[in-house]
This record gives sequence, C-alpha cells and structure tokens, in this order.
Amino acid sequence: MGGAKSHKASSTAAVERALRDQRFEELAGLLAPSSAPEVVTLLKRMSRRDRAVVYRLLPKDLAAEVFERLGSALQSDLVQGLQDEQVADVFARLGPDDRVSLLDEVPATVASRLMHGLTPRERERTGVMLGYPPRSIGRRMSPGFVALSSVMSVKAALERIRLRLEDAETIYTLPVVDDERRLVGVVSMRDLMRAGEDSTLVGSIMRRPYSVSARSDAEEAARRCAGLKLLTLLVIDEEERLVGILTVDDALRIIEEADSEDQARSAGSERLRRPYLSTRVSTIVRSRVVWLTVLAVGATLTVQVLEVFESTISQMVVLSVFIPLLIGTGGNTGNQAATTVTRALALGDVTPRDFPRIVVREAWTGLSLGLILGAVGFALTALFYGPPVGAVIGLTLVALCTLAATVGGVMPLAAKTLRADPAVFSNPFITTFVDAAGLIIYFLIARALLGL
Repeated sequence: MGGAKSHKASSTAAVERALRDQRFEELAGLLAPSSAPEVVTLLKRMSRRDRAVVYRLLPKDLAAEVFERLGSALQSDLVQGLQDEQVADVFARLGPDDRVSLLDEVPATVASRLMHGLTPRERERTGVMLGYPPRSIGRRMSPGFVALSSVMSVKAALERIRLRLEDAETIYTLPVVDDERRLVGVVSMRDLMRAGEDSTLVGSIMRRPYSVSARSDAEEAARRCAGLKLLTLLVIDEEERLVGILTVDDALRIIEEADSEDQARSAGSERLRRPYLSTRVSTIVRSRVVWLTVLAVGATLTVQVLEVFESTISQMVVLSVFIPLLIGTGGNTGNQAATTVTRALALGDVTPRDFPRIVVREAWTGLSLGLILGAVGFALTALFYGPPVGAVIGLTLVALCTLAATVGGVMPLAAKTLRADPAVFSNPFITTFVDAAGLIIYFLIARALLGL
C-alpha cells in the first residue's frame, strides 16, 4: 500500500516538473499510461492554464473519459481553453445530462457554439432537457433508455435490448410503456432472463413502477431513488409519458453535491464549485464574506443584550464568566436539532405537516437534555461559586436547551414551507438567535434568584 502511494506521488511530481520545464514530449509519455481517475486527480491540483496544456497532451480516448469524469465547473474551464475541434469532439461524446450541466456553466456564446456542433438528433435530445427548470430532475435525467411494450414477448424484448444496447444508459431496469409512451410498469433484466418461455409476455412479469415528475426538485428525486434503493428511477412528464431515467450513480452524485452545499451553508459559507487548489483566493473570499457579514450583523443582537444587562453584570461580575459556556451549549443544542430535522426532511421521514409533533418531540428532548446538563452545571458551579449561582446556571441550562432544541427543530420546517433551503435557515441563524435569547433568559433568572 505504501509503495503504491509513493509511486503515485513520484509520478505526480515528475509530471509537475515536466510541465514546469515545458518538456512536453516527456510529459505526454508520462500521461499516456495513466488511468482516467489518476489524471482527474492531477488536473484538480492545477491552474486553468496548466490544466488545458496537460489535457491537450492526453490520448484521444483517455481525454474523452477524463473530461466526462470532471465536474461541470472544471469542464467549463477546459472548454474555454481548448481549440474548437477538441471541444466539439469531447462534447459530442458526453451524455445529454452531462451536456446540460456543462452548458449551464459556460457563457451563452460558447453554449450556442457547442450545441451547433451536435448532430440534429443529439441537439434535440439535449434541447428537450434544457427546457426544464434549472434545479429540476428533468435537467439531470438521462434520455438514453430502452422501453418495452407489455404485449411484447420476452424473446422480442431481449432482441430490442440487443439492438439498442449502445444508446442505453442502463439495461438492468427496463420501463414498460403503452402505445402512447405512458409508463405502465417496469421489468428487470433478471426477470427477462429467467422467464420460462420466450413467448411469455412482458406484461405478465412486469411490476409496479416508481416514477417522479420531470419538474420535481433534483435533490428530492435523487433522495427518493436512494431511499427506495432503486437502480433506476423513472422520470415522466405531466401526461405520464416516459421522458428519461435517473440511475443510482447519478442520484448519488446529486446527493453528494447537495450535502456539500448544505454542509458549507451550515458552517456559514458557500460550496466551492471547483476543487480547493483550483479555486482562486478571490472566489474563496466571496464564498465566505457574505455569510460572515450577515452573522456579524446578527451578533449585534448579543451586544445589545449585554448592554441592557450591563448593570446586572457590574453587580455580580462572576456572571460574565459563564456567558461563553451558556451560549455555546445553546448553539450546539439548536444545531443538533436542526441537523436532525433537516436530515429527516431530506429522507422524507417528516414533512411540514408534522410541525406540531416535531415541536413537542424537540421540546421534550431539549428539556431532558437541559435537566441532565443543568444538574451537572448546578453541582459543579455550586461547588466553586455557591448554591445561588449554581441554581442560576442549572435553571438557565434547562430553559436554554429546551428553547434551543425547539427552535432548531422548527427552523428547517419553516424553510421548507417558504420553499427555501433548510440549510440556509439552520445553524448560522439558530446560533445567532439562541445567543441573544439565551442571554436574556440567563440574566432574567439571575435577577430573580440573586435579587440584582
């Protein structure tokens, strides 16, 4: 294992040296025996100019495979740095779904030129997908499928699959349609292969299909595909006609992109569309500065609360010692609840209609956590600062955890109802709200118990 890593590192170093010294013949020789994943990893570490130079030196078949494995943002960078003939070739080799992702990234003039270079059939297939809303599954589906008829024999079905094998994205799950292309069932290749008689009709062995509207949100469709553990989710239009399929590998890619975006927003940032080393510093700054500004403005609420209770703090300075502990605990509790509910929404375990049940569950969860943490907080604080201060800390933790968990559970539901991304409403804003509300609760309890 260690030897393989060492060889890979030395190979990467050799490529980088040859590129730096402009020894292009040597560089081409180093790249030729490489696998597509190795070249992709290499390109992700390079600048836009170096990436275009290296790509031009790849063998034709390897170049096509590498291009397909790159993300749409990196594909866009390459397209704008390559000659038209190379671009037309790799673009034509892409599937319609990958073409659409790339067209969304490049300038309009480049997109028009790329579409013009396609055959009429491929231009039509790609154009149909471009007609769907940007974040819909219609723009991420594959129109390459083999559809069967329910009155077709197993023998005829297998023959159709053989004839259309090259155009099909997958043949493991096969849709069954009627004469008007409306979806009526689904049959697996396994079912066809083990059918007793060649004359058996497809309709007699087909099963109920799982489908989704082409205008449905891409992330929701992908999570449904993964949740149902389907190899293929069928995509239909408003008239229930089959228009495409979503394979499990494409579904997992969509989910990975969505999770990366959610994680970034939960941390107060935006997802980088390119690999870290390929992203300009100015882009990284832009991905973070807006959120930092919003959170900084929100943090002024905490400052204002501290100003209001300044006299309380001056009468008993020890209260200020516990502020980081309390706001940190409240923020963490709220973030845990928000993450749990956001995940449940994504998996379809809950919907906004479950609002009352979720509020009750999170309130009880927060209260239980508060009682546990409050008891620990009371014991430790009372030991060092006396029972009155211990009681303030203990009661504050009980109230704060209950509030934070409830708010954390509600925020993703509110976002879903407003058709916004739950990640946007979750961790950063929950932390800001709970910080301010928690301090108010803390100082009100302190005033009541300590007579300040």
